[in-house]
Amino acid sequence: MARRVPSAPRAWQRMLSGRRLDLLDPSPLDIELDDIAHGLSRVARWNGQTHGDFPFSVAQHSVLVEHIAVTLKPGLEARWRLAALLHDAAEYVIGDLISPFKTAVGLDYKAFEHRLEAAIHLRFGLPVDLPPSISRLIKQADHQSAYYEAITLAGFNRTEARQFFGVPRLDRTPEMEPLPSRRAQEIFVTRYKALTSEMEKVA
Repeated sequence: MARRVPSAPRAWQRMLSGRRLDLLDPSPLDIELDDIAHGLSRVARWNGQTHGDFPFSVAQHSVLVEHIAVTLKPGLEARWRLAALLHDAAEYVIGDLISPFKTAVGLDYKAFEHRLEAAIHLRFGLPVDLPPSISRLIKQADHQSAYYEAITLAGFNRTEARQFFGVPRLDRTPEMEPLPSRRAQEIFVTRYKALTSEMEKVA
């Protein structure tokens, strides 16, 4: 008689919305904006090594990246601004791992991150793979945000920040006071609603 091989246990994450997200095979149907906003508002950038009474959250970083993307490319379509806002949305599940650690973890981590990002994009009406020009713009805005965060919050001098993140492009340093998580969550949701409302008007 053949021996029954037990199936591999599923990796589920229960969200506050009540959704249960399959981490190995995430479905767009199990992804909720409120879960993303709640999670990102509680994930600290720079592993929490920043000045201020509160950590600078990924939710605040995401709003800043969307703002910088529009500054770099005025007139950017609302759907691509939404893509910028959601560029780190996967971190509501996996946290904000620093780039060297992502590299050390290897390709399996990147494949998992990509599956989750794909599900998020589908959930919010974005293409799984963004146009290369939009991907480059968001990456540039992300690096610019990191530069300003580094010199304002994380103790870098300008020379160090340029070595890691490139030359700044904005006319002035954006404001980035670390906020309580509830306020950061509210700001993220407000930007999402504004962008989706604009998208609906165009459709």
